[in-house]
Amino acid sequence: MSKFEIGPPDRFGGKSAAIRRPKEIACFSYDDEHTYHPDDSSMRWYYPPRLGADLSSGFDTFHKLDDTADDHLDSLLKTIIAWEKENGTKCDADIITWRGMMTKVMATPFDNFNGFEMNATYFQGTIFIEENHAYKLAQWQSQRSQPKKRGGPSQDLMSFWGYKFETLSLIPQPWDATSRVYIEGREQEIVNNHAQYCSVVKTGIGKAKLVIGGEVDALWDSKPDDKDDPISWVELKTSEEVQSDRDMLKFERKLLKFWIQSFLLGVPKIIVGFRSKNGILQRLEELETKDIPGNVKRKGKGTWDGNMCINFTASFLEWLKQAIHGDGVWRIRRKERSPAIQVYKIEESGCGGILSAEFLTWREQLQTGEK
Repeated sequence: MSKFEIGPPDRFGGKSAAIRRPKEIACFSYDDEHTYHPDDSSMRWYYPPRLGADLSSGFDTFHKLDDTADDHLDSLLKTIIAWEKENGTKCDADIITWRGMMTKVMATPFDNFNGFEMNATYFQGTIFIEENHAYKLAQWQSQRSQPKKRGGPSQDLMSFWGYKFETLSLIPQPWDATSRVYIEGREQEIVNNHAQYCSVVKTGIGKAKLVIGGEVDALWDSKPDDKDDPISWVELKTSEEVQSDRDMLKFERKLLKFWIQSFLLGVPKIIVGFRSKNGILQRLEELETKDIPGNVKRKGKGTWDGNMCINFTASFLEWLKQAIHGDGVWRIRRKERSPAIQVYKIEESGCGGILSAEFLTWREQLQTGEK
């Protein structure tokens, strides 16, 4: 077993490691039945919701995605296959994974309350990482079995509030092509979290080259004609209204995840819908992703440091590239409050289902020159 020591965070202080700005190389969509499509058909645009809206409305008709199945990296790998066929070359990366995995790693120095377990395999010079599905299901079960606060909302209802806020804030076309009837009727729309637009980006932290896939909520205006230009994405979040120092501390800790998620995919703007304790939308606040770490340092409680997160991640990924190599499957684990991330082998051969048969067959064809 190999170990990467997390603390003290100060050893990751100083100037930020080199960062390669995330650039979208491909995308894919899930439709209203959560069927995969290799296009941008589920892309949405932002249009402000009505303040005073009840985020609990429609909970009884929620068309909720059942994501208890283990989908591995299949959709991301399908999209990479299409990119490689179009470009005639292998997608060059040290690490390929979902944004959620990188978010957990990057938050590690300042998140003592949450552990994680991931599975990884090494193939043709790249480490592929996914969440350990059994661990994820156990965590969900643990969260749902926690007793709710007396008189307070359930975990399921609070989760729904986030999806309802998205439904209230999204339109299927740019605003000038969307009818007033549609915009004003969003509060009556059935909430369905099956549809998603997923961006696949190339980025880099320190010396590590990454390809990351993750869901993006909306566009602010339009995608630029030049694919090298940044895209004006918008991330939508909800949070309870801040009314005390304790609330501010809680919100600042949430900002860590908000910032990392948007930083990793190159999302420049986050719109937070602040709600009352019983789920009434009270106000909106626009946050520029790039300004969040500085604001936390200058105006907040200083509960986290963005540069330390970046430097920690750069060091960890460089270490991981030495720890994982050759055939087999590895577990990447951080227990709650543990001072180290552990990496150890759990299967001596194969890829543990992390890589789909379709991907393995394609890579074999690519290597032998067949197209």
